[in-house]
Amino acid sequence: MNTQPNPNAIFPVPNIYTVTNIKPTLKNPNIIVGDFSYYSGVDFEKQVTHHYDFYGDKLIIGKFCQIAAGVEFVMNGANHQMNAATTFPFYICGWNQEIPSLDKMPLKGDTVVGNDVWIGEKATILAGVHIGDGAIIGMKSVVGSDVPPYTIVAGNPAKPIRQRFDNEMIDLLLKLKWWDKSIEEIQQLIPLLTDNDLEKVKENIKIQINIYQPL
Repeated sequence: MNTQPNPNAIFPVPNIYTVTNIKPTLKNPNIIVGDFSYYSGVDFEKQVTHHYDFYGDKLIIGKFCQIAAGVEFVMNGANHQMNAATTFPFYICGWNQEIPSLDKMPLKGDTVVGNDVWIGEKATILAGVHIGDGAIIGMKSVVGSDVPPYTIVAGNPAKPIRQRFDNEMIDLLLKLKWWDKSIEEIQQLIPLLTDNDLEKVKENIKIQINIYQPL
């Protein structure tokens, strides 16, 4: 009998306890992760650093993301005040200083990762970055600026290497939004999603879009 994948199962790979579905492990309400996104480790929240409640920033990750071991999300709490004569945080180091108001701090907003994003081992994602659907982040990259959908970036600072597909294919995938479909629908789409005959895939996605999103 075929079994369905369970988004609430902490360990998605049978008999492997070093890969975890992130969503069912979360305790921090300011970390939001979609179904089936996994981390190659056992405590994802430890990879989200400088994440202080009083800043209120969120880490938002979509569905079906693949996050390798050692990836770090550096949140807004790591940033120091840069619009004054010194960057030294006297207020947290025992000096007599009022805590600066948030409007004086270099807050960069929420960090957002799209769906079906692959982040390579030991990459660092800085605060406020938005990573588009289907992007790939190279190993040990430092990502300090937004990444367009279906783009490969690498390096420190991370720079675009190339688009994964041509513009037509990217547009079709962004319209298909396969990650938002039911488990049953995704199961039926797997042969299409894993086929490397991209011209055939394009034609089949056009059919799928007409089925799911009539014009």
